[in-house]
Amino acid sequence: MNKNRPSVSDYLTHAGHIVLILSSFARLALRLGPLGLLRNIRRYPWILTLLRAPFLMGRLAHGRTGLYREANELVISFIVSRMASLLYHTLSGKSNCIMHQEMVPPEISHAMGLSVWPAEILSILLPIIDTHAAERYIDRCENEGIPPDICSHVKMTLGIVLSGEMPPASIIVSSNLPCDGNMTGYEITRRYNNATIFRLDIPFNFYDERAAEYFAGELKRMISWLEENTPGRMDWDRLRDICDERNRMAEAEIELWDMISARPAPLAAEPVYLSHLWAFNIDPGNPIATRHFERLIEMAGHNLSRGVPAVREERFRAVLWNPPILHFADLFRWAEEEYGVALIIDSMSYNSQPLIDTTSQDTILRDLGKIVMQGPMARHTRGPAVNYIDDIFRIYHRFNLDMVWVAGHIGCKNTMALNQMLREACREKGVPLLIIEYDLSDPRICSHEGIIRQIDHFMENVMKTGRLEKTGELAAQL
Repeated sequence: MNKNRPSVSDYLTHAGHIVLILSSFARLALRLGPLGLLRNIRRYPWILTLLRAPFLMGRLAHGRTGLYREANELVISFIVSRMASLLYHTLSGKSNCIMHQEMVPPEISHAMGLSVWPAEILSILLPIIDTHAAERYIDRCENEGIPPDICSHVKMTLGIVLSGEMPPASIIVSSNLPCDGNMTGYEITRRYNNATIFRLDIPFNFYDERAAEYFAGELKRMISWLEENTPGRMDWDRLRDICDERNRMAEAEIELWDMISARPAPLAAEPVYLSHLWAFNIDPGNPIATRHFERLIEMAGHNLSRGVPAVREERFRAVLWNPPILHFADLFRWAEEEYGVALIIDSMSYNSQPLIDTTSQDTILRDLGKIVMQGPMARHTRGPAVNYIDDIFRIYHRFNLDMVWVAGHIGCKNTMALNQMLREACREKGVPLLIIEYDLSDPRICSHEGIIRQIDHFMENVMKTGRLEKTGELAAQL
């Protein structure tokens, strides 16, 4: 029997998650009503891309077996279920919905009884599901005169806005993170929506205690502004409950990290990074998200106790630094199949932030402020270069890695400027480093084949190894 072939149980589990995904979409259709759904699909054609989520789940499950395969299916069905709920609250018009920048966590707004639409969520999910989903929005943005050399993630979001496909919002909460392109884009979004905007001011030297005190004041100012401009009112008991639940979810994630530090890892890749991406940015403080992490811990613990690796032949362990390549969601699976590389974690998931002290209003705002100021990308591209470089070596030792892969997104000027310093630091410490030159959202800049060639070159010349499978069948599929 081929040990790489999924079992009957694997196929049945896969079918079960397809049913869960279809049920989530069916509930959304019922809640919006047939005519309401059709109107929204006509106005927001990207809904049809979201409906292709089962195909993404099938791609990520391919070649994987057992609980690791199920964990990949679990995270996709979890995100679809939560996205369907988010869409209902946003599109139904029955809730007090405001738009949030992705760098501003929603705990405070949720505690005020406000529904939050994260502006960049489509620019993340759509390219993951469909490799070419970003292209027409990027083209629309550039055709409107936006400089072509800014981040394609920003351009895609603006393209959705300029195409009239962003859910409208009269209230926007933003910040000065993580880059100039993103900050400027929100001025265009504000004007297009004729909206009122609040911008959080994050200090440059954000690790300073004086900065923490200042930014807690910024959060107080935001609360007052929201109470003046929305029906929302701060419920401090509700905020305390949300933060307590967020702490429980963070503790569960740390327990999962302890498990995947083992060699070979019992889980890796998408269940780790996609779970963090959704839960900590969209659903922090939601018991549903906490239960999702607890389920992952059960799966990892079961594999760990039985000595079952996530990657069948784990030869190497790596971190993918910077955001995962959105239009090449199959990369981690490809690396497992071809080289036995387990992508343990990514920089967007890893953090060393404290839990939130919920003993008083001041401590809550202080620690929430630290979470915002030290958010992914933000803490790595502001302040001195050590903010970027030291975290890489910290994660390298924390997870017992063999190499560092950096997703060298050409539209990110901040990290591109740091890469030479990173090369020198890795050379001094003897850490193998691969910088993949690509574009985050646009596959026309560097194709999947181009990314694969860069990895092949690195593995052959630096790691002195070849592929596990010489047939190249998976590469041909991609």
